[in-house]
Amino acid sequence: MKKLVLAIAFIGMGSFAMAQQTTPQDKEARRAEMQQKRQQKEQEHLAQMQKDLNLNQSQVAQIKDLHEKRKAEMKADFEKNKDTRQAKMDEMRAKRAQMDADMKQILTPQQYDKWQADRKAKMEQRRVAMKDRKMMKKPMNTATPEVK
Repeated sequence: MKKLVLAIAFIGMGSFAMAQQTTPQDKEARRAEMQQKRQQKEQEHLAQMQKDLNLNQSQVAQIKDLHEKRKAEMKADFEKNKDTRQAKMDEMRAKRAQMDADMKQILTPQQYDKWQADRKAKMEQRRVAMKDRKMMKKPMNTATPEVK
């Protein structure tokens, strides 16, 4: 009976893990979709600015150029800092690995397994909380009612 339950659990976990894998085509499609949404939001934001501030076409073009220039600068800064950011991430991974090794020496195998499970559960809670926070944010282009 235990073997049957264990086999079913492994099959269920295996199929769940396989369902989570994404292909490079999926990633590219999602990236293209996100890029399109970002461009659409930029256009909507610019149209809203034009309406709210009563901008003429020259001003709209200048603002659009300014936004493009700022995006290019931000991308350049991102690329410039990529190496230091990667080094910091590697350093943090090494520290985490060292902490895991130290904890493994201090704790019994059962305690270590429980500690790992607790840590994973807390990380999942943080991930869900961050996702909820993003969903709770109010969209930028919605108008707020005026208070009289």
